[in-house]
Amino acid sequence: MRGLVAILLAIVTGLFCAVVTFLPPIGNVKNAPHRHVTPTYIERSAEDTGSPNIVTGLIIDYRGFDTMWETSVMFLAGLSTALILSNHRCGRRPTEEQEIEEGEIIK
Repeated sequence: MRGLVAILLAIVTGLFCAVVTFLPPIGNVKNAPHRHVTPTYIERSAEDTGSPNIVTGLIIDYRGFDTMWETSVMFLAGLSTALILSNHRCGRRPTEEQEIEEGEIIK
């Protein structure tokens, strides 16, 4: 079973390496993202957003909700990590069991 997994992983890795060679070169002006979205952002960002800075207008106005949720997810991930790694005892069970004294109800 282990050998089958290793062979399958080697085949998938080889296919990935073969397919990557067909990708367009990075930074080529004729790539798909540079042809349809980028010119629109450059031409209309000043009038749509009112910001003289294209990057600020793009992040705040065009991608505002996306950026907000990404920031929220990163904050929650950091908070969760800090809570998990902290040594605070709030909400944790005591390490030693406390003995219950006999009273009226417990005999």
